[in-house]
Amino acid sequence: MSTNTTAVDLGQDREAAGEPLLQVENLKMHFPIYAGILRRQVGTIKAVDGISFDIRRGETLGLVGESGCGKTTAGRVILRLYDATGGRVVLDGVDIPSLSGEELRRIRPRMQMVFQDPHASLNPRMTVGSIISEPLDEHRQLSKRERRERVEELLGAVGLDPRFTNRYPHEFSGGQRQRIGIARALALNPDFIICDEPIAALDVSIQAQVINLLEDLQQQFGLTYLFISHDLSMIRHIADRVAVMYLGKIAELAPRDDLYGTPKHPYTQALLSAVPIPNPEIELARERILLQGDLPSPANPPDGCNFCTRCPVATDICHVEDPAWREIESGRYVACHHAV
Repeated sequence: MSTNTTAVDLGQDREAAGEPLLQVENLKMHFPIYAGILRRQVGTIKAVDGISFDIRRGETLGLVGESGCGKTTAGRVILRLYDATGGRVVLDGVDIPSLSGEELRRIRPRMQMVFQDPHASLNPRMTVGSIISEPLDEHRQLSKRERRERVEELLGAVGLDPRFTNRYPHEFSGGQRQRIGIARALALNPDFIICDEPIAALDVSIQAQVINLLEDLQQQFGLTYLFISHDLSMIRHIADRVAVMYLGKIAELAPRDDLYGTPKHPYTQALLSAVPIPNPEIELARERILLQGDLPSPANPPDGCNFCTRCPVATDICHVEDPAWREIESGRYVACHHAV
């Protein structure tokens, strides 16, 4: 890919052919465990252990699961913030893990991230203008005036006063800081943004504003999102399809309404049974699925299915054979021996 024009033309061809913007195939991220004076490797943490999915252009894929399941690690591996242990990540026809040096630098503007904690992700010693313009300084050749105009345009796009460029992060509320992080992610006109629990650190009163902002920006700029969260109610609002992750693997992936209406995997069923329903009669009548035991360690996952130690319907095969990732209906995928 020698020029930006070539990249655009290839992207348009793939879009016309109906190909997804992002394809993740058998992605793995294993962290070695060292111990002893000689620091020998004694084990491996399988944070991400062979996940596969794709995301279509303009779509929002929700990635959900309990804390420690590997959601954030998966997002960082996709963006090459970590080097994958194995698997492929293909963005618009380009295999990201195979890139290095200048090739990787050229594709970075097309994929960005909005981080979970707006307090930690903004440099307190830099002004808002400097924070947002930093990607422009690195990847664009702009004059001082053009850079200032772009920063002011981005602040306006996320609902902040363009005159705030000379202020520092500590002068803003949590919601405003997250808007600054979103403006920084938009600075290079990306195609794909990973939103890593962008509202988890915000007050409930502010969360809806940030979600509505992300939806408006998606419509305005044609963005594609991977939205990572543990909040199933919020994912139901924003996502087109939902992938449920458990202990480094994806248990189920389906269109949003299908997954929330008729979940197939026992883990998905248990998660959804814990989500409150705003109807007292239904809420009192429905039965919750209580999972037994604790989440196993990713350093020592169980044999067979990762979920077998807590699954209410597990049988002998679940304890010895890892279930295949299979399509049980059009667009519905599940990793379970008993799902039909």
